[in-house]
Amino acid sequence: MDSQDPALSLLLILFYFAIVVFYLYCYWRIFARANQPGWTSIIPVLNSYIQLLIIGRPWWWLLLLFVPFVNFVIGIIMMIELAYVFGRSSAFGIGLIFLPFIFIPILAFGDYSYQGPLAHAA
Repeated sequence: MDSQDPALSLLLILFYFAIVVFYLYCYWRIFARANQPGWTSIIPVLNSYIQLLIIGRPWWWLLLLFVPFVNFVIGIIMMIELAYVFGRSSAFGIGLIFLPFIFIPILAFGDYSYQGPLAHAA
């Protein structure tokens, strides 16, 4: 098989597109479950701001996402707290970080309800 096969390239592009659409739908469902407009999950930067609202963090954390290296730490905190606000443990949050292709659909399609910002602090 030639590495320049156009049929294979088209198939890979369609497969990638299907995965992207699936994850957009997953995040749409997660946002909608948290009583936020689902369409905000598809707009860059706005989706991070809305996720900060969902987890109950201040808006200025959005600025920290633009700082190199700090953004990794903030991203980890955001994913762990996203698990918390849906009643899941920090282990589930670690799963969201390291195995998002498994845990994001579980969060989107599972029977988990939004418990409000920072439910773990109660």
